[in-house]
Amino acid sequence: MHYLILLYQVFRVKHWIKNTFIFIPSFFAGHFFFEGEIPRLVAGFFSFSLVASSIYIINDIRDREMDRLHPKKKERPFAANKITPTQGILLMLITLSIGLASAYYLSVDFLILTGIYLLLNIGYSMGLKTVPIVDLLIVSLGFIIRIYMGGILSGVAVSHWLSIMIFLLSLFIVLAKRSDDIRIFEENGTMVRKTSSKYNASFIHACITMVSGIIIVSYILYCVSPEITQQWDSQYIFVTTIFVIAGIMRYLQITMVEKNTGSPIQILYKDKFIIITLICWLASFGIIIYL
Repeated sequence: MHYLILLYQVFRVKHWIKNTFIFIPSFFAGHFFFEGEIPRLVAGFFSFSLVASSIYIINDIRDREMDRLHPKKKERPFAANKITPTQGILLMLITLSIGLASAYYLSVDFLILTGIYLLLNIGYSMGLKTVPIVDLLIVSLGFIIRIYMGGILSGVAVSHWLSIMIFLLSLFIVLAKRSDDIRIFEENGTMVRKTSSKYNASFIHACITMVSGIIIVSYILYCVSPEITQQWDSQYIFVTTIFVIAGIMRYLQITMVEKNTGSPIQILYKDKFIIITLICWLASFGIIIYL
């Protein structure tokens, strides 16, 4: 059991929830319950998650010294010396091989996008994450790649609306996470990320406010656009806007009032307001699309 828990931590399995973005194109295209659709998407989810875990291992090995300065990241396996870098590299090679082989089995195009994501994030781990603003954009691009992977697996075209909103949403979450890093840096001088000295709270909060406003406006335009209302033959898509606004407001509250955005994954798993809002949003869209 101890080794299973350790592997769970090394592979950052709880972060695999990010890879559910692969399911988004199929859901919004109304394909989700087509025959064979879910098994194919699940296979793609696990294939990509293995590749993503191999990148996490590389990143954690390189950042283990800096992670030891972070109040939460110091518990990561490499920072806490629970596993050696040599063992980590071996695990990374095995995981990466399985992930790439299964990606090739699913689709050559899926493999190509997996390779692009891999190269982009290796570059991020090797130094691009120290370049301010570029570090934010690379993380956000990773989510765009995920939805295009889902489009390939489900055979649907990813709309420009979906691409824009996923990019903005991921940028919003990344900015909120950086807000926590800046708070730690300004409170005790501990630099938990090399770009921390290139940002400050005013800049990050201004960017968060800007992006959150753009998200809401873009989503409203999406809901009332003729392209979308005709696609689903419904004039009531705008009703889902209330859940988007509520979710963003809650995240802003967590970021600026509670100052607790160190782990977006923990928020998604534990914050009841966010969970209920997300369920209501998915349910309302599901009713409109499928019923």
